[in-house]
Amino acid sequence: MGLLSFQQERMIFFPQKLTADHAFRFNQEFEEIYIPTKDGVKLHGLLFKAAEPKGLVFYLHGNAGSVDSWGLIAQTYTDLNYDLFLLDYRGYGKSEGSISSERQFYEDVQAAYDQLKLIYTENQIIIAGYSIGTGPAAMLASVNKPKLLLLQAPYYSLGNLMQNLYPFVPAFLLNYKFETFRFVEKTEAPIAVFHGKEDEIIYPGSSEKLKAHLKPGDKVIFLEGQGHNGMNENPAYQKELAEVLNAAD
Repeated sequence: MGLLSFQQERMIFFPQKLTADHAFRFNQEFEEIYIPTKDGVKLHGLLFKAAEPKGLVFYLHGNAGSVDSWGLIAQTYTDLNYDLFLLDYRGYGKSEGSISSERQFYEDVQAAYDQLKLIYTENQIIIAGYSIGTGPAAMLASVNKPKLLLLQAPYYSLGNLMQNLYPFVPAFLLNYKFETFRFVEKTEAPIAVFHGKEDEIIYPGSSEKLKAHLKPGDKVIFLEGQGHNGMNENPAYQKELAEVLNAAD
């Protein structure tokens, strides 16, 4: 149990590190953005621009890879006339440092959000989270006033997910709670939840459990045949997403 207590980051986060001079290759135009944190670490992200943007989707990606791979999802959002900003967490991609606490994680995404508000008005910003990014995305939406919160394959809480995946691991030992259910209760913005019915990592019942914590008008959408990965490329998701975004405009 001591190993679990002190090396949880290795169990939860699987970053792809990039060199500082790494050259990204995407078919779309993008801008590299660096975000300073209060402890002097620089975070890195990519901003993809739509031709006629209605606003911005601030996207918190999953626990593996970096913006080098996650950048491939950009067209799904720019085609719907939204700019997309992808943030790499500490230790991912070109972001410095390493993740060491839940609080630090929350402070970092808030720092990125604050910088984005220098470019976009807050009522133009949509917060989105995928997989591990859903808890921090929900936290961010609960303490700010974004236009909309999108959650893809969310967990009820990280403790609940771990109990489902590893029943022998006591949830109280987790240093990362990521209690999505508490944050959505405090979120004033409209919420849309998307979950694949065939998700083999985060069980679909997580989103079913979240329903009880959502407000009237929030949506939970289950996608037939969708596993944990590849949701952004799923035409069924893209259709549902377009309807959600149109309703929010």
